[in-house]
Amino acid sequence: MIEFSWSKEHVLLSVISLITLTASVLLIRKNWRQYGLLYLLSAFAGAAICQLFVELKFYSYPVRLFPGLSVMPITAITTFFPFYVLIGVRFSPRRWPWKIPFYWGLIHLGMLAETYAVNKTNLIRYDFKWDTWDSYTWWWIFFLIFEWIGGRIVSPENRNPIAAKSFYYGRWAWAVFHFIVIVTIFLAGYYLGLTSK
Repeated sequence: MIEFSWSKEHVLLSVISLITLTASVLLIRKNWRQYGLLYLLSAFAGAAICQLFVELKFYSYPVRLFPGLSVMPITAITTFFPFYVLIGVRFSPRRWPWKIPFYWGLIHLGMLAETYAVNKTNLIRYDFKWDTWDSYTWWWIFFLIFEWIGGRIVSPENRNPIAAKSFYYGRWAWAVFHFIVIVTIFLAGYYLGLTSK
């Protein structure tokens, strides 16, 4: 008889997978063909890159829902990252100068979650010469590439870009994204201080 006990990591993986899959379906409903293709491409690419980095022993995933199925948490990787890609492509501003602060905020939130996972759970462990900066760099590469790909797959009428003027000084996007970036940079400095002692 197989015994299985649920840890907080199993609960987190299940909740993250269910929430991001449900939210992704809601986003995909806007156009099943375009957003569905983008979802599948980003899920496949995310899983392939993650698999490669695990094989290269850059990092590992000590706790997974289906450890016999994959060396990574396949459900979370194939739901969370595609969901983030869909959010980015659906709502990023039309022009690149405004896409950068938009993705800056998104990526900082993602890195905040990853840093929590590394330090407070057994979901992920950095191994051979891998650190937060490496992850941060790859988040940028992955999401900017898929912003470009998404711009070729998803037609303009199926996107809902945040207006550029919302990023002007004092507007709501300016305030929200400044808040995200400033708070996460402060927390990164605090984390660095804790770990460098």
